[in-house]
Amino acid sequence: MTYKTKGVCTREISFEVKDNKLMNVRFVGGCPGNTQGVARLVEGMDVDEVIRRLDGIHCGFRPTSCPDQLVRALKGYRESGK
Repeated sequence: MTYKTKGVCTREISFEVKDNKLMNVRFVGGCPGNTQGVARLVEGMDVDEVIRRLDGIHCGFRPTSCPDQLVRALKGYRESGK
């Protein structure tokens, strides 16, 4: 799935879900070290756990962040029934 982000430097996030595990996470744009770090940390993690840990994280004064946008993407993925 590819998710177009809103309110952050990252332009989009792509990922796959297999057996409720997050795989092949890729951020396009944003702070390379941070987004690569987040992608590696969540690789293979249960989707529910990723949502629990990253939901609501802010970036400075922004009401969202790249990790929070990943959560929004995962919630959208769930709602789509894929």
